[in-house]
Amino acid sequence: MSEPRVNPNCRLEDQGISGLGNVHYNLLEPALIEAAIQRGEGRLGLGGTFLVSTGAHTGRSPKDKHVVRTPSVEDSIWWENNRPMAPEAFDQLYADMLEHMKGKDYFVQDLYGGADPALRLDVRVVTELAWHGLFIRNLLRRPEAAELAGFAPEFTIINCPSFKADPARHGCRSETVIALNFDKKLILIGNTAYAGENKKSVFTLLNYILPEKGVMPMHCSANHALGNPDDSAIFFGLSGTGKTTLSADPSRVLVGDDEHGWSDHGIFNFEGGCYAKTINLSAEAEPEIHATCYKFGTVIENMVYDPETLALDFEDNSITDNMRCAYPLEQISNASPTSLAGQPRNVIMLTCDAYGVLPPIARLTPAQAMYHFLSGFTSKTPGTEVGVTEPTPTFSTCFGAPFMPRRPEVYGKLLQEKIAATGAHCWLVNTGWTGGAFGTGKRMPIKATRALLTAALDGSLNGVQFRKDPNFGFEVPVSVPGVEDKLLDPRQTWADGAAYDAQAQKLVGMFSDNFAQYADKIDDDVRAAAIG
Repeated sequence: MSEPRVNPNCRLEDQGISGLGNVHYNLLEPALIEAAIQRGEGRLGLGGTFLVSTGAHTGRSPKDKHVVRTPSVEDSIWWENNRPMAPEAFDQLYADMLEHMKGKDYFVQDLYGGADPALRLDVRVVTELAWHGLFIRNLLRRPEAAELAGFAPEFTIINCPSFKADPARHGCRSETVIALNFDKKLILIGNTAYAGENKKSVFTLLNYILPEKGVMPMHCSANHALGNPDDSAIFFGLSGTGKTTLSADPSRVLVGDDEHGWSDHGIFNFEGGCYAKTINLSAEAEPEIHATCYKFGTVIENMVYDPETLALDFEDNSITDNMRCAYPLEQISNASPTSLAGQPRNVIMLTCDAYGVLPPIARLTPAQAMYHFLSGFTSKTPGTEVGVTEPTPTFSTCFGAPFMPRRPEVYGKLLQEKIAATGAHCWLVNTGWTGGAFGTGKRMPIKATRALLTAALDGSLNGVQFRKDPNFGFEVPVSVPGVEDKLLDPRQTWADGAAYDAQAQKLVGMFSDNFAQYADKIDDDVRAAAIG
């Protein structure tokens, strides 16, 4: 296999990693697919895709994620949300993992996290699986060949699925481990082949590093108006709320589908690709994303397919509901070539309400936006995490608690400052249930959601009549062209209005109870926006 250039002074041996078998640096997509097939890691799919199963782990393992507790980070990590690991335990874990790796072949990708050259993070990803190299090459940003000659990683990720941790020896929870050491600039991943751990590790790094630079890291998708990068919008939301689907609007330019930064210059994508859920994906509803499932280099993860024809089954969730495709941004025809845009004019907070209480869209004041950002209400959808088999209502602060190493107020304050500086309009959009809770109601029609978002982004929604929601205090449009009026009033979609009222009060109470943890850490206007 021919290999692109690599910094001769920055091979693994120079990082103290020796005794391995063949080490392949920065292989391109054809060579990575060729290696993965030769090693029996998966199959070549239609159009040159790569078909793979991740085995026992088909989603992230957030309970097995640890941060090494050193003096330099002691006062800045949100320890209630991040499991600590002792430095000595990490050192033992690292030594045992290196011993396990000896004699085996590995694949190295030197990549960037962040489209803004002034703020990007240089990351080296060392993978036991060739297809993991392809995955992370799709998802992060790829340096030009000439840049690799001087590439020196700021952080290194080592992913070794065949390594099993020992909780007693390594100070972790189980045989599966994701351990971040900010002092040693190392992340170790063991006993999981789920590729999403690679990209979310980089996201966690940026979530820790960027706030000190005055940059807001965000679990969001983003797009901007055609021909006008200064008319941008960001879409906060956890997996399953529609970040990827709703930002892939053919009438706008896609900046990215999952992770972004908001600086004084505007927004920038952390990644160079997309990681889209494919369950029930259709060519009619989402033609661009659907088409990537037949394009060269796309990783098709945990999908059922015909063993002879290789035809994909987008409805069979017998492996997992969390089936996905991972592809580079350039596979989307309207993707931004720079992954950069100006200051957001609209901030969308996506939630998947399994209670069927929230309206399809609501207009938020800046204080209400801060309140709902810190609340981060949604429903975990099946498959996105180990053990989640049906929609589970949850509060995930900042719409991304599993990836937040710092306290929520740090990110909330940054958002508050950015909204105040730019005057962005803020909206809460429910892509969850209507007409009843999960099991009784139905999912919000995507056509209605798209129509409401279009009206919000083009400014026309601000000109319609609004009513004040009696439960949450935000403003809800009364009538919007192209959307059934009844859908805008959740109570009217329920067969039993009294049952809706009871459900709404239950949710109001959950919001109030959850927000009590921030009561003494927020400004008066945000406290006044709190319900209950």
